[in-house]
Amino acid sequence: MARIKFMNIEIDNLTMEEALKEIDKMIQRKKPAYVVTPNVDHIVQLETNKELQAVYKNADLIITDGKPLVWISKFYGNPIKEKISGSDLFPLLCEMSTQKGYKMFFLGAAEGVAAKAAENLIKKYPGLNVVGTYSPPYGFEKDDNEINKIIQMIHRAKPEILIVGLGCPKQEKFMYQYYNKLNVPISLGLGASFDFEAGKVKRAPKWMSRYGFEWLFRITQDPKRMFKRYIIDDTRIFGLVFKYKKDSKKVKI
Repeated sequence: MARIKFMNIEIDNLTMEEALKEIDKMIQRKKPAYVVTPNVDHIVQLETNKELQAVYKNADLIITDGKPLVWISKFYGNPIKEKISGSDLFPLLCEMSTQKGYKMFFLGAAEGVAAKAAENLIKKYPGLNVVGTYSPPYGFEKDDNEINKIIQMIHRAKPEILIVGLGCPKQEKFMYQYYNKLNVPISLGLGASFDFEAGKVKRAPKWMSRYGFEWLFRITQDPKRMFKRYIIDDTRIFGLVFKYKKDSKKVKI
């Protein structure tokens, strides 16, 4: 894989097709692994969040979810090949799982949302084997009994692919802390993907996503929560762009 240094992380510089092939290889290896999908919000949080830094340091696959990061990479002169958003990757994983007979487990989102997403995806991909869904209660990450319940649930289901939709950084920290205990070949933190597939939240039109305006559409869908994230917190990315400009260089592996 072509891993490059980018701002405060490293990135596996892959196309969507290449990323799917790497995930398939990881499943075939049958060793616990996890994937993270950095976007602007992750980059900003990584500046100060030590635990999130450890998550990224130990991740098996790091693929770029965010058009602005692609733009920044071009500004640095070391372009990222393609934006691989979690919400685009998720249905392709379902398609691959249907073709290859992989079992999937959906963990996260509000009560009933993961189950509805599974129902919709099974209709879309006949033969898709979703072996379990669970929406844990608020604060579950501080409850040892709840964590053990989740681990046992996943052990019984024996999925090859675990999709975690808890939002950043909760989903990333959960995978990092428990992926070895869960013993799933591949775990992916895919944010709001369950909400999209369940029809609970509308996705931005494809043209907005293509030109990097998906964030604007998401603000209109959930202004109370998203305004703070995109307009207040994530604007710190501008300072970080120039902070890391002098450190940017091509790294070929």
